[in-house]
Amino acid sequence: MDRRNLLPIGQFSQASGLSVTALRHYDASGVLVPAFVDPVSGYRYFRRDQVRTAQSIRALRQLDIPVEEVGRLLGGGEEALAAALRARLRAAERRLEVQRSVVHSLLCRLTEGAGMTHRVTVRQGAAERILVRAATLDNSGLEDFLRTSYQEMYAVAGRGPLTFTGPAFVRFHGVCDDENETLVEACLPFRPDGAQPTDLPEGMTVRELPGNTLACTEVEGEAAAFPRILGGYDAVADWITEHGFAFAGPVRLVYRRWSGVPDHPDNRLEIAWPFDEPTDEPADEPAHERGESRSGEPVIALTSGLSTGRSRVDGDLGPAREDAHE
Repeated sequence: MDRRNLLPIGQFSQASGLSVTALRHYDASGVLVPAFVDPVSGYRYFRRDQVRTAQSIRALRQLDIPVEEVGRLLGGGEEALAAALRARLRAAERRLEVQRSVVHSLLCRLTEGAGMTHRVTVRQGAAERILVRAATLDNSGLEDFLRTSYQEMYAVAGRGPLTFTGPAFVRFHGVCDDENETLVEACLPFRPDGAQPTDLPEGMTVRELPGNTLACTEVEGEAAAFPRILGGYDAVADWITEHGFAFAGPVRLVYRRWSGVPDHPDNRLEIAWPFDEPTDEPADEPAHERGESRSGEPVIALTSGLSTGRSRVDGDLGPAREDAHE
């Protein structure tokens, strides 16, 4: 074999910026295989045109991309690699924005306190009948889920047409961020004594929510976008905790004014959390995680007459009567 076009592993290491140990590892994993291995000495030799590939591997590894994924990306062609890198950049920018927002929120809490930046009020939510679509997801899928769900629910409502009793809202049954999934319900309240929805698509239900007392705060503009909105949730949770009350169901995000763009300056959202007097019974663990039934919110079956069942979700919030027509 003509070795004039080959570089021994030491020289190849200098040219590529990868250590000899790393090159041996990439050889063993099949990501960067030497062009020739001396059968007597076992020395590895690489082609000169493999230097750029090795440099690409080094750069991809600096992005914390696993070795197996590096091999897949390099084998998928330049267009696939470029698309993957753009997606990686967007994710990195999002993480940076989250970190900036978290630091800003912490600094505000240290200097002003959560109560100074978010005014918490109390109101009574009335019992309501709601159109519901639910899914278990994390924050990355939340926007698409809500957009699709409300498009389908408003289409169903238009066939009634239903008479709305308040703004649309979302119920979160746990932490929904970039690292945690939870049950999320898109909800649309309507009058129970008017037209009723028919021919509900799969996954959409009608449910009755009892009234409840709600601790609330409003957020507007950029403060209503993730992750800055988390400060509003913290403020309401702090208020409930500090006043000695108990959480009485999933928190609600109410669309008081919504432009359709998450960080639009005209957006105004309300965070509303049901609370009650504390009880002597421990409530550290959700009922469904203890193997028990969730709460008894009635589910209305409208496709074959009215019937009452057991809901698959816990907590009960009533929508606000105030601002119902915004």
